[in-house]
Parts: sequence; C-alpha cells; structure tokens
Amino acid sequence: MAPSAISDAIVDVVEPKKDTLPLPDATRERLTKAGIDLSKGYPYRPAKPLYLDDVYKIRGEEREYVDAGTRADKSKKSLLSAATKVTDLTVHIGTEIEGLQLKDLTPEQRDELALLIAERSVVFFRDQDISPQQQQELGEWFGEVEVHPQHPHVPGIPGVNIIWPDLFAQELGAPSFRKPGGASRWHSDLVHELQPAGITHLHNDAIPPVGGDTLWASGYSAYEKLSPDFRAFLDGKKAVYRSAHSYLDRENPTGGPRHIERTHPLVRVHPATGWKALWVNRGMTDRIVGLDKAESDLILNYLYDVYEKNVDIQVRFKWTPNTSALWDNRVTIHNASWDYGGRYPRHGTRVTSLAEVPYFDPKAPTRRQALGILDKGEQEALDLVTAKLRETLL
Repeated sequence: MAPSAISDAIVDVVEPKKDTLPLPDATRERLTKAGIDLSKGYPYRPAKPLYLDDVYKIRGEEREYVDAGTRADKSKKSLLSAATKVTDLTVHIGTEIEGLQLKDLTPEQRDELALLIAERSVVFFRDQDISPQQQQELGEWFGEVEVHPQHPHVPGIPGVNIIWPDLFAQELGAPSFRKPGGASRWHSDLVHELQPAGITHLHNDAIPPVGGDTLWASGYSAYEKLSPDFRAFLDGKKAVYRSAHSYLDRENPTGGPRHIERTHPLVRVHPATGWKALWVNRGMTDRIVGLDKAESDLILNYLYDVYEKNVDIQVRFKWTPNTSALWDNRVTIHNASWDYGGRYPRHGTRVTSLAEVPYFDPKAPTRRQALGILDKGEQEALDLVTAKLRETLL
C-alpha cells in the first residue's frame, strides 16, 4: 500500500523515497521492544504535499489550548521531591533531573514538569526507558502533537518524528560537519504554525561516544541583554516567520518553491511564567513587519548575535544513550553540533506539542524583574521606559 498524506486536505502529493539505511543496533532493540513493525521499512514517510495552499489548510484554524504549567503547584514539590538529584546546569538555562522515569510521572508531576521547562527552558533526564508510544502519550499531555506533512516518523505512530542525521545526510549530500560552523543553524521548531511549538521532547537512543552535543540559548535572558529603550522599541513589533520546508504555488508553479509564512510577535510572553522572551531565530525569522528590508536585516542580525554569541545565556549538553531533553520553543533556540563521523550513528525520536497563538503583553515583566533580582539601575531604567510606554498607550 502506497504512503498517504497526513490530511485529506492535501490533494496533490509526491510519492516518498524508499529508505534502506540500516538501523543502529540500540535503536532496533528499542523499537522491537516497543512492538514497532519494521517489516515494511524504516522510517515511514508520508506522501509529501506538492502545493502550498494544501499545507496552509493543515491546522489552519485556532484551536483551544491550556498550558499544563498553568495547572502546576508553583513549588513543584511533587516532581522535585521524587527526584534523587536536581542540578541547574547554568544560572540562566538548563536543569538535569535524576531518579525519575518520564513514563511513570503522575498528572501532577507532568504539570510541574511543564512549569519547570517554562522556567528553565530545557530539562534533561538520562537513562530513560521510554517507548515511542509513551513519548507520544506524554506529548499529548502538553498539547496537540504535531504531525508533520513530510517529515519521516516511526511506523504506525504519526507525530513521533525521526531525528537521524545519517539519513538526512543521504538526502542533503556532503556531511554537515564540513559546512562552515560545523553545526545546524540556531532555530526554534515550527515557528510558521498558527499555533507554534511549545514543548519538544527529543529522546536519543543511539549516540556517538564523543561529539554530537546540542546547545540551547535562553530567550528570557536574550531579551534582558537588551537596553530598556531597545526593548521598548521591540515590544509589540511583529515579524514574519517561515517554514523550514517549501512548496509550489498552485497558481504559479513555475515561480519556484515558497515557504509557509505567518506573522507573530517579536517578543512574546509565556502563559505559565508570564515572562517576556525574545523570539527570533536566524533560520526562520524572515523580516520585521513595518520596516524596510535594510532596517529589518540590521536589527534581526543584531538580535541573532545577542542570542548566539552570549555564552552565559547558553547551555551545551553532552548526550548519553537513552537520554531525553524537553525544551520550550517559546523561550529558547537550539543548535546541534555535527562534529562526529558516520562510524558512530546518532538516532532519536522527537515529539513536539503545539501551544498557543503567540501573544505580547506590555505589562509582563522580564524574568529577572519577576524574580526580584534587578539591580537598582536596571529597575529605575525599566520604570522610566514603562512609564513612557504607558503614556504612549494612553
């Protein structure tokens, strides 16, 4: 039976290729244990949409969303007291939890985990015994699981996407570590959606012994790096965000591939923390609405640099087999280091839960302001800018 599209809204498709790359031993063992049918090949590829307008119809209307973190006990005592060790990896971003299995979390612990991820941006769990089905079920707790129209996924489990660099290298050509920077581009997942990604859960079952680290940067702290006057300029501005994949325009198919585009706030507020975060990424933020291209490019390139070049607001994580990372795409960007060769495969499964329509609230505080750790000069400057902004709004 030929692969089908993920939605009846998709009319015209391109039949996917057949993959023959052998699975890493650890991956095969995990999938077999979970009862995944590998007899028809791996991974499963849905039939790829051909035209842009078909893809716009997928999740084209706003859906109800309640952030799990808003239900949580602010102390997170149910989650944290059950762990054997909790370690903040840096001041601004990243926490590792030991002694818990994600598949066994109670409803209360899941909600508290969502809040912890919102506060710390990314949370890590090593030595996880979790099947793709359990990973999907946990993702559904955090929101609607995104089913990608063309990304390969685990057979029989739409929404559990495959992260397999060796497979991607077959499609894209030369090993990525030969490219400038030796890494993927800094990005946040699914920014082109009407309701973009909230929590993403990546579980890596096969990891090279050296290399393959992933880096995350804090959107809360990137925003706080900006001067109060510059924050005031950015607050309320919107930008156009585009998809990673492109499609043909049905009305002008010879015009070349086009990306899905949607407009969202440049600075957004997280519904669980109420804190402001800078929300741009070099890979998929295209332009600032209302500015000339030269102005937009100048500002965006500066904002990208603030995110990418300030190592004090970043965490670099070294994977071990069967580790899970859960991060919040609303308040962070990430990047993968491709500094390893094909002798040591890297393979993981990823589930992304979609969140709210992004919004901005001028009354929202920064993270430091909410936590009461602003110094006197910062507070005075912020009060002055806030007063000016309120006068403008009134």
